[in-house]
Amino acid sequence: MSELKNVSSNPHIRSNNSTQFIMLMVIVALLPATGYGIYHFGIRALFVLCTTVVSAVVTEFLFGLYKKDQTVPDLSAVVTGLLLGLNLPVSIPLWMAALGSIFAILVVKCIFGGLGQNFMNPALGGRVFLILSFPKAMTDFAYDAISGATPLARLKAGESVDILDMVVGNTQGTIGETSAIAILVGACILLLFGIITLRVPGMYILSFALFTALFGGHGFDGAFIAAQLAGGGLLLGAFFMATDYVTRPITVKGQYIYGIFLGILTGIFRFFGPGAEGVSYAIIIGNLLVPLIEKYTKPTPFGYRKKAH
Repeated sequence: MSELKNVSSNPHIRSNNSTQFIMLMVIVALLPATGYGIYHFGIRALFVLCTTVVSAVVTEFLFGLYKKDQTVPDLSAVVTGLLLGLNLPVSIPLWMAALGSIFAILVVKCIFGGLGQNFMNPALGGRVFLILSFPKAMTDFAYDAISGATPLARLKAGESVDILDMVVGNTQGTIGETSAIAILVGACILLLFGIITLRVPGMYILSFALFTALFGGHGFDGAFIAAQLAGGGLLLGAFFMATDYVTRPITVKGQYIYGIFLGILTGIFRFFGPGAEGVSYAIIIGNLLVPLIEKYTKPTPFGYRKKAH
């Protein structure tokens, strides 16, 4: 019995990067979007982000005391809180933001075994929980006494939008989704340090762009496709949440299929659903299907031969 090996949860892939280092790099990569969100929406955006991060860390700390296994130093709770905050409107009441973080950490992550065991992205789980519980607060994008629809909502209503404003970030939306440039700068950091690959986000963006051209109602209109890509949380979701190690497929083929599935599903939600968005729901549904995707994309072991019938 003393020679039995300790088998931990999947994925069983060795890397020189520690969990803490990976999470730290994700935090660094999110700083451009975070900084722009605070600049664009003002000091209240900082309050929302601090609320979600502190609530996430405190919840994980208290659960760690209960389990006698402290995991706060791995920084995953900070990443969850920061991602959730970036996916919230600046006008959301702070107690709702805190509740979203508590749900994300306690229900989605800790109850299912902690980091590596959660069945969906915790930050998106917290966001969807808030959307279902407080839909009015989660769709109120007013700031500095300015109210109005997001660019995607205006597109869905047949109105025109300023693509340059969407790329730079001079629009309404959640704290972290408005500036495509800031998100792409962070994505480049993750790619350069090898934290993520382009398999999932690349196929996500390409498949969504193709779906938009075929079913978006505007054909191969480059301006409309660019607006759809830059608007909403698609870029933030593609690079920072769909690439989550725990809730995306491990297999290479599975990652390509997963990315294509997310692009198609996001398109279905945006163009055939009642709302203008769909990234959060698409990624969560994709998370739930990851075990099935991995089942049919696992590689054949070297030297394996099927039994003769």
